[in-house]
Amino acid sequence: MGKRSARLCAALLGVVLAASGCSSGSGSGGADDNGKAELSYAVWDINQKKVLEELGREFTRTHPKVTVHVQLTPWPDYWNKLKTAVTGGSAPDVFWMNGPQFQLYASNGVIRPLGEEFTEDGIDLAAYPKPLMDLYTYEGKLYGLPKDMDTVGVWYNKALFDAKGVEHPADDWTWSDFNSAAARLTDPEKGVYGTAAALTSFQEYQYNTIAQAGGYVVSPDGGKSGYDDQRTVEGLTFWTDLIERKHSPDLRTMTDTSPIQLFEAGKIAMYWGGSWNAGEFSANEYTKDKVDAAPLPRGERRASVIHGVANVVSAGTAHPREATEFVEFLGSEKAALALGRSGPLPARDGTQDAWVKAHPQFRLTTFLDAVDYAVPFPVSKNTAAWNQAELTYLTQAWAGEQTVGEASAALAAAMNDLLAEE
Repeated sequence: MGKRSARLCAALLGVVLAASGCSSGSGSGGADDNGKAELSYAVWDINQKKVLEELGREFTRTHPKVTVHVQLTPWPDYWNKLKTAVTGGSAPDVFWMNGPQFQLYASNGVIRPLGEEFTEDGIDLAAYPKPLMDLYTYEGKLYGLPKDMDTVGVWYNKALFDAKGVEHPADDWTWSDFNSAAARLTDPEKGVYGTAAALTSFQEYQYNTIAQAGGYVVSPDGGKSGYDDQRTVEGLTFWTDLIERKHSPDLRTMTDTSPIQLFEAGKIAMYWGGSWNAGEFSANEYTKDKVDAAPLPRGERRASVIHGVANVVSAGTAHPREATEFVEFLGSEKAALALGRSGPLPARDGTQDAWVKAHPQFRLTTFLDAVDYAVPFPVSKNTAAWNQAELTYLTQAWAGEQTVGEASAALAAAMNDLLAEE
């Protein structure tokens, strides 16, 4: 999408959301004559549908007049369907929200601020990681409760390490240690690379090294790009240097075959990935007994991007109290334990043991320890517009057509224009 088109789409979306934010419509209709209410709950992960339906029935047992209907829309269609529902005044009562989309919905009045009700109801907000709570706070108001979370680490191939006589990553390893290991693990004759310097998921790669170098992506007030900061450039150069040294596949190779596919084929020794990879690597025949997790290496500082899905309430719901109580229930210890047994890493403190025990062959405490040095996923009101710009400009550096400094400066200028329009 071109810059002008991205701006136009963002502007139109903002108008649509603003126009619908005050709508009194709801995806479930009003309560009937007996005071009964039906809540619609929109989600995108089929793997969690069963446990969420069970939690809906559990909520009904303590709230007999409320019935919950889980509405599944797979990820590729989720946001388009949600925007259509919001436009038509039929938004679901409760739905999943992520960080990149949050400020757009909050700033246009599409979702309800819930912080005051949480406080009145005695919800322990300290039970959730502060960076996640900050992620779902807009202009001082909290809009949702995190249901799960994810941090980033290095998944590494123990078999490849052992074959080359390379020590497994230490908890306190550094960028220098990582680069040294990548060099020793690269084996051109076997088509094996030490790592993969991908440009497809900034959450797993660039955002982490930018923070580790002391740089930033967007200022806390959402008004300025950090891509022209020298420390940010250093965080990006970490990756392009790996490509230049041939310790990572080049951009074309990683476009043809994704890094995770290369890792699962034994062609990548160290893969920067998230806590969410545990389920897939447990099921994969190659990785299930050959890989393990280590913390991200340290740059100037330790850092791992934290993100997580939050449950939010539509501003147009016909039953705001019931919807809020359902969100509170989904954030409870009981619900978090149920979620942890089914797959995702729960956000609520003290409920992650079931998730860790589900994959005992991996050192999953790595991802829990990362919460202590986690940094929030960078967002603004229209994150999607500059996410596209990141790919457009940095691709030239990853392909070797520009220096990182040149590409990053051009990105900063374009991103500042987009932020100004917000």
